[in-house]
Amino acid sequence: MIDFITQMFSYGFMVKAFVCGICLSIVSGLLGIPLVFRRMSMAGDGLSHVGFGALSCAAALNQTPYVIALPVVMAVAVVLLFLGERNLLRGDAAIALLSTTSLAVGVTVLSLSNGMNTEVNNFLFGSILGLDSDDVLLTVVLCVLILMLFLLLKRNIFAVTFDEYFAKAAGKKVRLIKFILSVMTAVTIVLGMRMMGALLISSLMVMPVLTSSRLCHSFKCLVFSVPLISAFTFSFGLFFSYAADTPAGASIVLCNVTVLVLVYLYASLRRVG
Repeated sequence: MIDFITQMFSYGFMVKAFVCGICLSIVSGLLGIPLVFRRMSMAGDGLSHVGFGALSCAAALNQTPYVIALPVVMAVAVVLLFLGERNLLRGDAAIALLSTTSLAVGVTVLSLSNGMNTEVNNFLFGSILGLDSDDVLLTVVLCVLILMLFLLLKRNIFAVTFDEYFAKAAGKKVRLIKFILSVMTAVTIVLGMRMMGALLISSLMVMPVLTSSRLCHSFKCLVFSVPLISAFTFSFGLFFSYAADTPAGASIVLCNVTVLVLVYLYASLRRVG
């Protein structure tokens, strides 16, 4: 086992993948808590489709992907928040509308340009083993900032997540907190698309939270356990991908599903017993 791990990390690209993956897994899991408990789990999936449309436009214009995708996805996240607050469109309907429109825009732009190039294909299906030093630096810095901000606002996030009306009555700046959460989620999704792809990134936000919720009965427990579960499933999925020569993103998702099923079975048996 030690020889296997030593051999695996003898490759620079595996070290970069592991560092970025651990950082993104921890942050994605934490941001998934308010998404899941506010019944906005599909928001991550919808924003990732928006990111694909933005990346397609960036590729067609020969622009740096993050320069286009980050502001576009953040703007759409804020639009979703505005639509929900104004009751102009139901949250699930707004997500469906924006995600399908973005996919259509992305496919159309690609068909009018040079077609599906390798870079956009990597953002669609993930390319965790193709990260360069700039990707690693950007990912680590932004993930650390998001983690610090989440922990700083932990009490406010708890209030908004579980009882928004009480939070307003208690004088919390609910709109500002939701805005910050939307922006942090958008940034995390754009960063994670390079690792997991637009089709799989939402799994990093949802599955660890569902797993942890079967074991925890407090917000403090969730904040502690979700990052651990997320980091473990990512690590095991990456190890399996290297050993079995399977796609990294898909292997990580399948590892998350396996752990989720095992925890659900354990919780069910314990309740019966």
